[in-house]
Amino acid sequence: MSVICINAIYSQEDNTKYIDPTIGNVSRFLVPTYPTIHLPNQMLRMFPNKEDYISDIVKGFPLQVTGHRRTGILQFKVATGKPLTKTWYKGMPIDHDLEMVHPWLYSTYLIEDNIRVSFTPSKKSAIYKFEFPKGVQKHILMSGSEDMQFNADNLSFNILEKKRVKTKGEYAVENSITIYVYGKLVDKNNLPITNIDYKFEKSRLLISIDETKPSDLFLKYAVSYISHQQAKENYTKEIDKKTFNDVSNQAQKMWQKVTNQISVEGGTKAQKRTFYTALYRTYERMVDINEYGQYYSGYDKKIHKSTRAFYVDDWVWDTYLAHHPLRTILDPSAENDMLNSYTLMYEQSGWMPTFPQAHGNHLCMNAYHSSAIFIDGYRKGLKNFNLEKAYQGIKKNLLQGTYIPWRQGNPRGPLDEFYHKNGYFPSLKIGEEETVKNVDSFEKRQPVPVSLGISYDFWALSQLALELKKEDEHKQYALKAKNYTKLWNDKHQMFIPKDSNGNWLDINPKLDGGRGYRNYYDENNGWTYAWNVKHDIQGLTNLLGGKQAAQSRLDELFREDLGIRKNDFYIDGSNSTGMVGQFSMGNEPSFHIPYLYNYFGAPWKTQKRTRFLLDVWFKDNIFGIPGDEDGGGMTAFVVFSSIGIYPVTPGLPYYNITSPIFEKTTINLTNGKTFTVLAKGASKTKKYIQRAFINGTEIKAPFITHEEIMMGATLNLELGEFPNKEWGKEVEIPQ
Repeated sequence: MSVICINAIYSQEDNTKYIDPTIGNVSRFLVPTYPTIHLPNQMLRMFPNKEDYISDIVKGFPLQVTGHRRTGILQFKVATGKPLTKTWYKGMPIDHDLEMVHPWLYSTYLIEDNIRVSFTPSKKSAIYKFEFPKGVQKHILMSGSEDMQFNADNLSFNILEKKRVKTKGEYAVENSITIYVYGKLVDKNNLPITNIDYKFEKSRLLISIDETKPSDLFLKYAVSYISHQQAKENYTKEIDKKTFNDVSNQAQKMWQKVTNQISVEGGTKAQKRTFYTALYRTYERMVDINEYGQYYSGYDKKIHKSTRAFYVDDWVWDTYLAHHPLRTILDPSAENDMLNSYTLMYEQSGWMPTFPQAHGNHLCMNAYHSSAIFIDGYRKGLKNFNLEKAYQGIKKNLLQGTYIPWRQGNPRGPLDEFYHKNGYFPSLKIGEEETVKNVDSFEKRQPVPVSLGISYDFWALSQLALELKKEDEHKQYALKAKNYTKLWNDKHQMFIPKDSNGNWLDINPKLDGGRGYRNYYDENNGWTYAWNVKHDIQGLTNLLGGKQAAQSRLDELFREDLGIRKNDFYIDGSNSTGMVGQFSMGNEPSFHIPYLYNYFGAPWKTQKRTRFLLDVWFKDNIFGIPGDEDGGGMTAFVVFSSIGIYPVTPGLPYYNITSPIFEKTTINLTNGKTFTVLAKGASKTKKYIQRAFINGTEIKAPFITHEEIMMGATLNLELGEFPNKEWGKEVEIPQ
């Protein structure tokens, strides 16, 4: 479909003008966002290697970023004149005000060297533009690994680079991926620069162009994970005959296509900047590494023939909550391909991955939440993958794999045997030294989140068994899904760790557990994990003593003090950012919590909280993300909540309703239908839902189904200045 047709279908303003990749580039505590320049869900990515936005020193420009948050490979500097000995070690100062950052175009001015460097991407290729001063000797200084190889003729060059990543633990292995680069240096007329001086020694390549050559040079290149020949083919298909402006214009049109899929009316310019930048970030991952009919898999280290997209780079602990569900609405075909890619990775490696990278599975975080994306996608109509194969992979992970954090894909051990016998992951006694070799010295056992996460995963497995008509297995795993109750402590009204003798640990669930509370929890304390039962909200409500008691307890979460001075809190609680009482907006396990009021008989409190959280913690400036954004994991929450819906339980095909940011939001679905949310007068002072209608029919419950959305629907919300405390109060919890 041509861009002209796309624009005609959507017929709206160009929303890319609201995207600002520098939003969140300075972290409030931990990791900032990255101003990633790329095409939506495509392999070739770049961001300049800097500490964060505040720094005025670029350490290097990479040819490729292989995975989210990685600094990139084959980084280079540019310089003029001689000598160059110290240039290898010095950074490149910039002027922030002379920098241009768009998803399709990056440009910065090296203020001390008087060189402008610009970049624009295609799918597997890209172009750097260098604007040197006139009449000077020009240099590109590229650094790689000890494995770097280089060869060149007068018109083109080839580079080979290996990226190695070592996993942790008793069964640690070294994963690696080879990156092939084919490139040319050309002038503004796309003619190759001749008589280039290449000096290559071990991991360094010095490219020198004399003063007689044009001052404006273009480094055009393509990457491949398959071969040098494939890199050359990628180059020929994508950028051989194209200019820098051709590629940049094409890239911008691709961003217009995905961004203009959602149009909004009302709200402030700042809210639109926050919203569309969040939407842009959800397209950073996963990335398609199929190279025109074949792909390299880091899961069996082989090349596979296929015309179907093969996606990698995902952190499912972060993305299963909102990122994957968002794609089931916006691009179900791509989500189908991503699920298919997961099943292929399982077939090729023997384990269902959790943090799949280009080189193989990255062992990170806890639990096996790839279970969630399959049951969620399948129940939302995605069927173009092998469900039986996915089921077997998830089942193997849960029954044969270890639950020790950061060890996914390692075989079952004594702690896992204990879990399967007793239904909870055991904690060390207070002061007890670790006895299990495979437990990471920093990540610890994390017994409460492991127990809760695995309960959810067994629920997902039981639901997959139900879909596959495996009745006995469904019943078996549904029982395991209830294991979360074994750590519920009535006294604390929280999940509290137990030791291997079944004794409660006498801890302060607000503060104890060391760095990130990992001795007992993970990145968040007991107040956050008290709500981590998304698969059985009715069961959680019962544990809390009913809807009114649950509502009151949830109020406490947002009002409970830190229990310690703030500067002391961040010694151990550094992952808990964006705090409102004990609620942590900056960490993924919290995302669903404000929506629980919908289940506890007070939807107006969900409306109040979500609007407040968006307004306070997600601003359109360099500090505008409250925690680790994680490549779309957090910003998908912003997209959903701004629209006015959210998927509390991935695996159940419905969404919670809240107060939207905009007066009108229209999503152009890929099936040709539209989903519209109307909220006339929506604002800070007019945010409470008085009545709600779907396609003109009044609804009394704060839920909308996936089927209703995808069939094309209008959700009309009548808003008022004060809450209607009766709307949605008496509803059954959807199951």
